[in-house]
Amino acid sequence: MDKKLQAAAPWLLMIATLLLWQLLCAAFDVSEFVFPSPLRIAQQAWEHHAAILSHAWRTFWVTMVGFAIAIVVGVLLGALMGSSKLAYNAMYPLMTGFNALPKAAFVPILVVWFGIGVGPAVLTAFLISFFPIMVNIATGLATLEPELEDVLRVLGAKRRDVLLKVGLPRSLPYFYGSLKVAITLAFVGTTVSEMTAANEGIGYLLVSAGSSMQMGLAFAGLLAVGLMAMVMYEFFAVVEKRTTAWAHRGQG
Repeated sequence: MDKKLQAAAPWLLMIATLLLWQLLCAAFDVSEFVFPSPLRIAQQAWEHHAAILSHAWRTFWVTMVGFAIAIVVGVLLGALMGSSKLAYNAMYPLMTGFNALPKAAFVPILVVWFGIGVGPAVLTAFLISFFPIMVNIATGLATLEPELEDVLRVLGAKRRDVLLKVGLPRSLPYFYGSLKVAITLAFVGTTVSEMTAANEGIGYLLVSAGSSMQMGLAFAGLLAVGLMAMVMYEFFAVVEKRTTAWAHRGQG
């Protein structure tokens, strides 16, 4: 397939979706208080662009703080689980059960502990995003071929050498794949927390816009979250291709 067409495909699909959305709203005379058209969303986004940018910046940096903590904790726990079968068997069921808990249910508890503001949002972003990182690191290390490990041991490599020089580099594709998933979850966590435990951020903006029936502004806020998540996803995709080119050979 032509590379130019591949690059243009997402934009073409987005334009087609917006056109269809606009036509349906016009054809069925859908009220803007129920489901605003793209033009109405763009109009309100421009009218309130200063407020949207301010709230978006708050959501962005709070998400990045929680996500950074998730990377550190996820990598450490994943390395522990992937390098020790005992740790893997002991921790994986507990972590899976914890991940199944709805993170929105933690927000009221975090508010009691840390008050309304940055704390609950950072921790919610962390809680919802560290699990994919942990699991992928653990999987990358745990699936190291026994034959390769045996050969390295025969050549004099210690367990630590195998982990640092072979296991971790081999886990990089898993790691970057987990980052692309986890960053989207982190934005979800921050927004959910801001909807109930903040007076700033896109989540707060969504609640305020909804209560005042400004649905165009609410959709503009959702668009801001989506754009930030897409930008960070593409950032990690670029970094992945530049640092793990060996894992993408033959892909066009």
